[in-house]
Amino acid sequence: MQITQKNFYKKFLGRVGENKAAEYLIKLGYRVIAKNFKTHLGEIDIVVLDGETVVFVEVKTRSTDAFGLPSEAVNFKKREKYFKVSEQFLIKNKLLEKQVRFDVVEIQNGEINHIKDAFCM
Repeated sequence: MQITQKNFYKKFLGRVGENKAAEYLIKLGYRVIAKNFKTHLGEIDIVVLDGETVVFVEVKTRSTDAFGLPSEAVNFKKREKYFKVSEQFLIKNKLLEKQVRFDVVEIQNGEINHIKDAFCM
C-alpha cells in the first residue's frame, strides 16, 4: 500500500488518540498490560486491568463528526474480529479464567467518551 498524506494523517491521529486514551485510563486507575496487540486476525488497541477484569479497549478517534460518532465505526464485523483476537490474547497470556469486558473509547475534537461494556461476546 502506498503511503499517502491522508493515510499518514489517519495513522498519526489514531496513535495520538490511543496515547490519550491510555493516559485517561491510567488516571482512572486502570493498569495497561498491552498496547497494539497484533495477530494475523487483527489488532487490539489497548488491554487494561480494571481490578481483576481484563478490559479490551477499542479506541476510535475522529477530528470531525462528518462520518458520525467514532464508536459507530465498531460494527458487527469489527466486533467479531475483536473477539477472536482477544481470545488469542487470553490464551497467550494464560488469562482464560479472568472476567472480560469490551470497552470503546471514542475521541472526537479532543473530548473523550468512555463506553464501558460497549459490546459483549
